[in-house]
Amino acid sequence: MPTSDVLIYTRTVGYRHDSIPAGADALVELGRDTGLHAEATDDPEVFTGERLKRCAAVVLLSTTGSVLPEPGRSALEAYVRRGGGLLAVHAAANAEPDWPFYGDLLGTRFAGHPPLQPGLVHVEDPTHPATAHLPAEWAWTDEWYDFTSPPRDADVHVLLRADESTYTGGTHGADHPLSWCHEKAGGRFFFTALGHTPESYAAPAFRAHLSGALHWATRR
Repeated sequence: MPTSDVLIYTRTVGYRHDSIPAGADALVELGRDTGLHAEATDDPEVFTGERLKRCAAVVLLSTTGSVLPEPGRSALEAYVRRGGGLLAVHAAANAEPDWPFYGDLLGTRFAGHPPLQPGLVHVEDPTHPATAHLPAEWAWTDEWYDFTSPPRDADVHVLLRADESTYTGGTHGADHPLSWCHEKAGGRFFFTALGHTPESYAAPAFRAHLSGALHWATRR
């Protein structure tokens, strides 16, 4: 889409992550570095057809619960269907639990997580712009999200997976996707389960992960 705005949506109805301000600041900076104008908001009224026409991508940054009224849902769905890019970060896996369209984009739902702890991430696609900078095994500390169904069953393109042997409390076993993307319903959808802590958004490796996700979602 020949547009240059990125809309970063931060509304929560439920648990609110302390990392949201740091994440919003990082995404604004990363957008600027990519030649995009990014702004963060928690106002659901911005989700209109006219506003979204200016967006190269929409980011759901750790949104939780039902954060869009029906007109906003309709506008966002129309945006995706005409080729828009949607980037969902961390707790956005727990957003819009009763909206089937978003569930189809995500491919699964948030089920829970063990306590914050270090572990290893395996890179499945070393050529994608969101993962090309990472080593094959990446040491990282986060909440290791579990999901209600295997994400790979939704025919998504898995980019990163957790190594459950390196931390305690995982429920998926050897195949535990953490980040994936796909083209769906005419648009592009990218999800990363990482990004729980404010410190994540200052880490060069994670910032590059988000920057690559923006590049892919905006077709740059």
